[in-house]
Amino acid sequence: MTGGPPKVLVVDDTEANVDVLVGTLDAVYDVRVAMDGAGALEAVSEEKPDMILLDVMMPGMDGYEVCRRLKANAATNDIPVIFLTAMTSESDEARGLALGAVDYIAKPFSPELVKSRVNNQIERKRYRDKLEDLVRERTAELAATQEVAIYCLASLTETRDPETGGHILRTQRYVRLLAERLSLLPEYRDSLNDATIDLLYKSAPLHDIGKVGVPDAILREPGKLTHEEFEEMKRHTVYGLRALRMAEKRLGSNSFMRLAAEIAYSHHEKWDGSGYPRGVGGAEIPVSGRIMALADVYDALVSRRVYKEPFPHDRAISVVAEGRGTSFDPGMTDCFLGIGDEIGEIAREFPDDDVSDKEE
Repeated sequence: MTGGPPKVLVVDDTEANVDVLVGTLDAVYDVRVAMDGAGALEAVSEEKPDMILLDVMMPGMDGYEVCRRLKANAATNDIPVIFLTAMTSESDEARGLALGAVDYIAKPFSPELVKSRVNNQIERKRYRDKLEDLVRERTAELAATQEVAIYCLASLTETRDPETGGHILRTQRYVRLLAERLSLLPEYRDSLNDATIDLLYKSAPLHDIGKVGVPDAILREPGKLTHEEFEEMKRHTVYGLRALRMAEKRLGSNSFMRLAAEIAYSHHEKWDGSGYPRGVGGAEIPVSGRIMALADVYDALVSRRVYKEPFPHDRAISVVAEGRGTSFDPGMTDCFLGIGDEIGEIAREFPDDDVSDKEE
C-alpha cells in the first residue's frame, strides 16, 4: 500500500447503498465510487484500489464478471474483493468465493459489520504486502550473495593465472550480449528466453572452474605444452563437470548448476568435431557451450597470456571469423561478428589491470 489512507472502491448501482457505504467508510478510507461493472474496471485501471466492495446484480456487467476479469489480470488479481449483495443463497456465496472474493456480505447490511470486515481485509492485505516486500528483499539478498559466491569461486581459478583478472567479467558480458541477440532469431526464440539468458550470465564465470585441478606448472607454462601436458590441460573440462555435478547432487535438481556443468564440459568442443573432451560437433554441442566458445576464444585473443601478447580487437575478430563453420557455429559466428563493436567496448571497459571497481 502507498502512503495515505487505504483506497476503497465501492461498486453499486443503488445510490442509497452507495451513500451509506461512503458515510460508513470515508472517515478512515479514501473512498471512490463506481455505479456499474464497466465503471468499476475503468476506475481500477485509472488508480488501483486496496479493496473493492462489489455488488453482484448490476445492469450490463454483473459483479461476478467484474471479479472474474480482475482475477484474470495479473495487475489486479491481488486486490481483495468483498461481495455485497442481496443474492444470499449458499450457491451464490460459493460462486463468489470461487471467483476469488475474500468475503461475502448479505444485504441488507449492517454498516458496522461492513466497516469491520473491510478493516480486517485491509489489515490482512497490509500484512501480506509487508511480507511480500520482505520476501523480495530476502530473495534479492540471496541472489546477490549467490553471485558474489560464484564470482569468488570462479576467481580462485583466475588467481592461478594472474594475467587474466578481467576474463570472468568480460566473458560473462559477452555471453549475455550474444545470447540476447541470438534470442531475436526464430531458431533461438524459445531456447534463449529471459530466464535462460539470466542463468547463462550467472553460470558463465564457472566455465573454467575445472582448472583448479590442473597443476600450476602447466597453467603457467610460457612455451608450447607437450602432448602429455596438453592432455592434462584438456581434463579441466572433466574436472569442472564433476565438481559442478557433485554440487548439483548435493543441492538437488538445480537449473543453475546443471547449466554451469554443461558450459564447463562443452565450451572447448568445435563445430567440426575436432574439439574436446568428447569430440562432438554441430548441433550435438549444447547451445550454451557454443556461445561460451565464442566468448572464451575472443577474450583469450585480446588478452595477455604467459605465451602471447594481446591481439588488437580487429585481428581477434578476424580470427573468430576464420573459425566460422570449423571452430564455431556459423550462425552464432555471424551474430557475434554483427555485434563486434559492442564486444570490443566490453573488452575495453573491463581491462585486466582495472576490474575491481567495475563489478556490478
